[in-house]
Amino acid sequence: MSNLVTGGSGFLGRYLVEQLVARGETIRVFCRSEPECLSLPGVTWFRGDVRDVEAVMSACRDISTVFHCAAVPGIWGPWSLYENINTHGTRTLLSAAANAGAARFVYTSSPSVIFDGSDMVDADESRPYPDRFLCGYPRSKALAEAAVLAANGERDLATVALRPHLIWGPRDNHLLPRLIQKARHGRLRQVGDGQNVISTVYVENAAAAHLQAADLLSPDAPHAGNAYFINEPESVNLWEWINLLLELAELPKVSRSISTPAARKLGGALEWVWRILPLKGDPPMTRFLAEQLARSHSFSIEAAVRDFGYRRIVTAEEGLRRVTPYLKKLGQETGGGI
Repeated sequence: MSNLVTGGSGFLGRYLVEQLVARGETIRVFCRSEPECLSLPGVTWFRGDVRDVEAVMSACRDISTVFHCAAVPGIWGPWSLYENINTHGTRTLLSAAANAGAARFVYTSSPSVIFDGSDMVDADESRPYPDRFLCGYPRSKALAEAAVLAANGERDLATVALRPHLIWGPRDNHLLPRLIQKARHGRLRQVGDGQNVISTVYVENAAAAHLQAADLLSPDAPHAGNAYFINEPESVNLWEWINLLLELAELPKVSRSISTPAARKLGGALEWVWRILPLKGDPPMTRFLAEQLARSHSFSIEAAVRDFGYRRIVTAEEGLRRVTPYLKKLGQETGGGI
């Protein structure tokens, strides 16, 4: 089987490539810079950007399965950036895959596509997209997800969208480094009353879910044309989980807090400052981030288990054991002090 993995140099994408290699499959990695996984057997690199129509069309030639992991994440930034890469880029890839005769298209979506600022406890896939999005990223992912699902059956292309929540593990270049850096510099605050529960997913389980969904995917499969939450079966208290990660990194627990209204107000003020000046990078707080940190986000995986047999390959306890050396390394590398 010939596979195309966009974002194969990224956190999730690299684990997905490694699992495909372990199965003896051939993989074409589509990304802008040379991936570290290029040294693995059966892996080739196609340089390109999802905004480049010709490059995308070339990358899709002779491909049977497309895993679209590439995206621009974020809590801040111009809508045009998210729209061009996350939305238009996905549509371009979809069209190229269908034209090239690909059989399967597995899209990495996000649970943020249904987030409306309220608590979500054991939410399932019946929850609709909100009328209003709190920032550009979830809106762009929702538009892309809708396009992927609508394309199922087009020229015999089977599609599915997966919504992994809070992916974590060794080599994470986003969530864990930012968390540890803020903790080291005394900039980490509990938002809200600390009672919110969340779902998370260990990175190898998120990657495995993509393979499990692809293996049984055809235009008339139960999961074709649908979206699925992917996470560990157990929910955790967000702030207890963060403190556990900090403990494993040999750092102090979070000791200070801010109320949700205050964090929301602060986020709105910082957004205004960043927009007016303008300043580079993300504001340390936004209204979207305030709600994300204060609200519950837990999801049911019942549909994924039922429709394509989703099952984790690493327990949460084993995942914590595997990530501990990486957390300790991050704690030592980020420097500074509280």
